[in-house]
Amino acid sequence: MDPRDLWNEALAGMLARPVRTALTTLGTVLGITTLVITLGIAGTAGNQIVGRFDELTATAITVEVPQGRDPLVAWDALTDLARLHGVESASALAQNDKSSNLSVTANALIDPTKVTYQTLAVVATTPELPSTVQGRMIGGRFFDTGHIRRRDKVVVLGEQAAKMLGITRLNNAPAVFIKDHAYTVIGILGDLRREQILSTAVIVPPTIGADFGLRDVTRVLINTSLGAADLIARQAPLALSPNHPDDLQVIAPPTPKRAREGVQDDVNGLFLILGLVSLVVGAVGIANVTLVTVMERIAEIGLRRSLGAARRHIAMQFLLESTMTGLAGGVIGAGVGTIAIVAVSAVKQWTPVLDVRLALAAPAAGALVGLLAGLYPALRAAHMEPVDALR
Repeated sequence: MDPRDLWNEALAGMLARPVRTALTTLGTVLGITTLVITLGIAGTAGNQIVGRFDELTATAITVEVPQGRDPLVAWDALTDLARLHGVESASALAQNDKSSNLSVTANALIDPTKVTYQTLAVVATTPELPSTVQGRMIGGRFFDTGHIRRRDKVVVLGEQAAKMLGITRLNNAPAVFIKDHAYTVIGILGDLRREQILSTAVIVPPTIGADFGLRDVTRVLINTSLGAADLIARQAPLALSPNHPDDLQVIAPPTPKRAREGVQDDVNGLFLILGLVSLVVGAVGIANVTLVTVMERIAEIGLRRSLGAARRHIAMQFLLESTMTGLAGGVIGAGVGTIAIVAVSAVKQWTPVLDVRLALAAPAAGALVGLLAGLYPALRAAHMEPVDALR
């Protein structure tokens, strides 16, 4: 049989019953559409997470400094750290077990009938802390290098610490008493996006921290530009402690690439099975309808065989019909899936991401489903004897 004749006969067989062919194709359309949407939405969501990855998580680095006889990180080491390209802010902190539970009162009067003190943590830090923890001054101001240089006895309270001590206004220069020594409260720090535990702490300059045994840096907080965290995580120990960089422990955020791959894997795992089930349903529909078509066209098959058509001609005709049905479903499914991805991305204001190979492979997958689904009906049609078919 000439290939053109084979094509014309298969096309005529499909178009002879357009409603049935359309309903048969619908199963493949649903399967391919589901697969395209699943993989496309997974890629789009992964890309969106990289684009809108939580900057606080992706740019926050913490350097833990072990304590020993000699300090590994000096308070002025942040000057060298700030020179690294990609460092947006950094601050050094000092805290130990003894300073974590100190009695703090808001006045010097002792009332036996009331609890007039609070057990709070005292933390020594550098003036860059508010920008590093991405907080804001609810009241007053943060101490600066002038306070440190003059050794002023000033403190800044965390928001919750101020509430616990009953300090709400700073216009009267309130004081707190730590170890019976008075310190002027010059500010209240709140809305912390990082290191929320500082909201219940008393924050003091390094010069005052020495009074509570906070002489050495125990931790360094670093904020980087988006995408620079890995590089700064490698360079920070050398900038902070050139002689002992390996002794510092760096806690760096996971890379956005891992997050994207994780999201894609999760979405694919959840919905890929649904797409495969839809494809199986479509394949069963094509096989069923093709088999019914074979039974309805027994007389045609017998006539063709009587006129000289070989078994392979009959098999190829029905295989081509089922393959064309699957191919049509694949093309329509790929188009519908692509449009759905673009529509969802437009509604969510995302950038649609679709692998070109997926769009090209979808019609091929539909054709393969149709080919496999039509294999049994085609073989059954090919094995019919002309006499039995005509009878």
